[in-house]
Amino acid sequence: MNQVLDTIAARRSHRAYAPTQLTEEQIQILLKAGMDSPSAVNRQPWHFTVVQNQKLLDELNKAVWEETMKQNPENRSPRFSDPNFDVFYHAPTVIFISADKENYWNHMDSGIACQNICLAAESIGLGTVILGMPRAAFQNEKADQFRKALHFPQTHDFTIAIAVGTPADDKPAHLHAPDRISFVR
Repeated sequence: MNQVLDTIAARRSHRAYAPTQLTEEQIQILLKAGMDSPSAVNRQPWHFTVVQNQKLLDELNKAVWEETMKQNPENRSPRFSDPNFDVFYHAPTVIFISADKENYWNHMDSGIACQNICLAAESIGLGTVILGMPRAAFQNEKADQFRKALHFPQTHDFTIAIAVGTPADDKPAHLHAPDRISFVR
């Protein structure tokens, strides 16, 4: 039995959440996990914004829809065929990670921090889903308003987001694709 490996194996991408809001203690645990992440040359290029304001999440969701509907239908996620689809899956809390635009490794470092947060959430009984779709809101005409509302530092932009809450779905483990592994010995 290995607690870390068990947590990795148990983690799922949840797409339904109970309306119960996270506690301050839970939020601090998740943020510490993000801050404890390694980064290239220890530059820590990230900034974390915890959003529990439903009005702001609704505005961001609307902007994502507006930008996504401009895309060729073949390039859209099939989820957008459901008019009730919410890009944040109605999670009570969403953590936005923005990062220094000039940092070459900002996306890699943000991804590492994101995974740390997701594993920490799993370890305390919360569910998460990693979100790239909100990027579309930062291509919208309201992008600068969103950056300001989310307190992104001036040198930063959106890299990734995480919906967090008490899972309201039950998802089996995904199948592994063994052909995705090669050995060079």
